[in-house]
Amino acid sequence: MTALSMKEAIFNRRMLICIFTGFSSGLPLFVLYQLVPGWLRDEGVSLAEIGLFSLIGIPYVWKFVWSPALDRFSFPFLGRRRGWMLITQIALLISIGVFGFINPTLNIWSVAYLAAAVAFFSASQDIVIDAYRRELLSDQELGLGNSLSVQAYRISGLVPGSLAFILADHMPWSTVFLVVAAFMAIGIIVTLCIKEAHIAANTPKSLQEAVVLPFKDFIGREGIKSALFILSFLFLYKLGDSMATALQTPFFIDLGFTKTQIGVVAKTASLVAMTVGLIVGGLVMLKLSISRALWLFGFVQIISILGFAALAEIGNNVYALAFAMGFEYLGVGLGTAAFVAFMAKQTNPTFAATQFALFSALTALPRTFANATTGLIVEQIGWTGFYFLCVGLAVPGMLMLFKVAPWHDKEVEGSKEANQT
Repeated sequence: MTALSMKEAIFNRRMLICIFTGFSSGLPLFVLYQLVPGWLRDEGVSLAEIGLFSLIGIPYVWKFVWSPALDRFSFPFLGRRRGWMLITQIALLISIGVFGFINPTLNIWSVAYLAAAVAFFSASQDIVIDAYRRELLSDQELGLGNSLSVQAYRISGLVPGSLAFILADHMPWSTVFLVVAAFMAIGIIVTLCIKEAHIAANTPKSLQEAVVLPFKDFIGREGIKSALFILSFLFLYKLGDSMATALQTPFFIDLGFTKTQIGVVAKTASLVAMTVGLIVGGLVMLKLSISRALWLFGFVQIISILGFAALAEIGNNVYALAFAMGFEYLGVGLGTAAFVAFMAKQTNPTFAATQFALFSALTALPRTFANATTGLIVEQIGWTGFYFLCVGLAVPGMLMLFKVAPWHDKEVEGSKEANQT
């Protein structure tokens, strides 16, 4: 790849779209998994109850059920993808803002119902944004485009995970949630400004086709055994990472850090690490195959979990907090970028919404069901033992790379031949 072509690959409108849509996609999830648990803990809700709140992520697991409808139907305005994006983003702006007007100690079920609604709208937005990005990018741009999207996705966590906690020390939670909800306006503005991506040929003509054809296409391309192996890999690769970050904010609170320290130290370190990851990861994904990125970034991802185990032993130390958070966001951000690029490459643009929803739903399974027990596990074995358990759970997914994405694969050999010509 020449310097000019690399410049064109990085600085173009498509990559800018990936950044802003990634931010809009990530914000609601971090509201549910960082802001809401921290808010509940601050209000005196038990760890066991907070852990069970992971079950509100069920829509992320089952989103492939209604994704065919998003592939098949469209609104009379904005188009097939942008219409659904606008509707879900407006719904998220409203529902996130309502959180702060509920007293969780008196109406915990109201919080649960509202969180489930936010999860549904968020999962629906993810379906459309993932499909739009797959239609927008060429195969050669998937690595960089998804890397930028993932980093922006992670950066969005600074709003509910950093800004919100800083504000919470100075104003009521009702105002905090309104401020966080207002950031969904970024996604709304982007949706109104962009154009529909290329419409793939042979799009589903009926709801039945939208349900059946994506599965037939995937199994037909991979074969039943390979397809099942790939699906198992998608479940296991992020298992340890997902569990390690499930109770991140309550973990910091239990160590005695103030909300301002969580907001400033932890999240500033995250921002610096993600900025480095954005530059390094994006450039690496231009030169490195997706398979090799899964190996390299996967090892960093596992090692980064040990940073939390060390923090649990060190205790209330702002420098240790900054290091642990910085390393985690660098490692996990890089690993997720390669992982999402791998998922995107497995999809057919014609059925992008349904296939991508199925793949990403499998990655959400551990975050939803396994994470529901994290509070109970921590109460039994402590924070240090919990993080060592997460490291062990991350190993099986790495071992599956020998079959799913071997170091010496056709993609790598093909890229070598292309560079020699």
